[in-house]
Formats: sequence, structure tokens, C-alpha cells
Amino acid sequence: MILVDTHCHLYLPEFDSDRNSMLQRAKDKGVHKFYLPGIDRSVIDPMLKMETDFPEQCFPMMGLHPCSVKENYLAELELIKQWLNKRRFAAVGEIGLDFYWDKTFVQQQYDAFNQQMEIALQHHLPIVIHSRDAMQECINEVKPFAARGLKGVFHCFGDSLDAANQIIEMGFYLGIGGVVTYKKSGLAEVLQHLSLDYIVLETDAPYLTPVPFRGKRNESSYITYVAEKIAEAKGVTIEEVADITTRNAEKLFTPFSS
Repeated sequence: MILVDTHCHLYLPEFDSDRNSMLQRAKDKGVHKFYLPGIDRSVIDPMLKMETDFPEQCFPMMGLHPCSVKENYLAELELIKQWLNKRRFAAVGEIGLDFYWDKTFVQQQYDAFNQQMEIALQHHLPIVIHSRDAMQECINEVKPFAARGLKGVFHCFGDSLDAANQIIEMGFYLGIGGVVTYKKSGLAEVLQHLSLDYIVLETDAPYLTPVPFRGKRNESSYITYVAEKIAEAKGVTIEEVADITTRNAEKLFTPFSS
């Protein structure tokens, strides 16, 4: 069984004490690729070090997270442009809108999101979208870019069937992680109505740990619990979930990470 963790922050200090063994645990579970989202300039060095240390497994992205959009966001965007002009990344991400924590820079979030989608089109890269308390707003912003050929994934999807269908109609994927194992999320019921052809797996490690480890640090090996829950919801085997979601991840990222 081969699995892909399409979204994990394995470069963060939470993994400094056991990064190698954590990666080995994931490999033992069949996880053979790890896609690392950018956040802002503070994570670039440790993220690229992971790529250097594990070149066949770890693939970095470049992007400005909406929660990192502050007064200096234009300087951050300029740095992103410089990096994308220098070398290839797997995607532009994670980018998007987050109205949960702070609405001080809402207009700047919109500007950063749109600028980065334009950058992704210029570089023929997919995007990885972060959306919190802003799902419809994100969809509305993406639609005109999707019409121009932009592809990508809505990371950590946990919204309604209507939102899922809108995303799929744009040709985007749904990134499904530990939230699907939470009883009150209702996500397993939503997935019953959706084809696996539009789903990729992720952990968002060290965040959003699935049941039965909720409350502890998340890691990529736990992606099997996500796959198992999806298999249960869809009435298929975990091997089928692994095969289809891995194929989807390869379709989305492989042309961009070679």
C-alpha cells in the first residue's frame, strides 16, 4: 500500500527530537512522499533542509499563509517571487483566507491570495488553499483563476457537500485529514456522496491529529487512520482509498516536483 501525505509541516520544531524516526514510522506504513507547505520566510530554511536531507521523499512548496499576512506582506510576496524565479517548487501554498483568528488584514489577505494565484498561473504550478471561516469567499476568489486553468487542492476540507461540489466543479481536489475521524465534523457523511477521484490525503502534521491520538502531536504515519475512516465511509477497502488518492496526488503534483 502506497500513500502520499500531501500536506505536512515536518520541518517545524515539534519534530526536531525525532524527525528521522518519525519519517521511518511513516515509511513503514507505506507513506512514500511528503509535501511541505510554505508559510512565510521563517520556515524556508528548515523546509529546504528537509528537501536536501530527504530529496526523494520531501517536496517543498512556496507561499504566504493568510495568517502570516501582516504589514510586511508585500515584502513577503516579493521574496516568494524571487524563490519561484530561482527554482522549481511543488506548488504555491499554502495560501488563502483565514477569518477565524484575526480580521485586521482582511483586504491584504485577499490581495495576497489573488497575487499568489496569478503567480501560480505564471509558473504553471498548482495551489494549496488554506480556508478557515472563509470557504465560500475562497471559492469565489478561485473561480476566475480556475477558469483560466489553475489547479490545486482545498487543504483540510471539512465543509458542506455544496462547497465540495463547487470545488470539484472547478477541477480542484479536496484534501482530507484527521477531521474526518472527528464524530461531530460530519465530514464522513459528506464523503459518502463524493467520488474518491477528487480526494487526496493529508495530515497537516503536527496539527489536527486523528482519532485515536487526538490531543497529541500529529505525524505522517497517522494518515492510515484517515484512509481507514474514508474507506469505512465509502464502503471500500483501505487499499482502494490508498490507490486512488495516491494516483490523484501524482496527477496534481508529479508534473511540478520533478
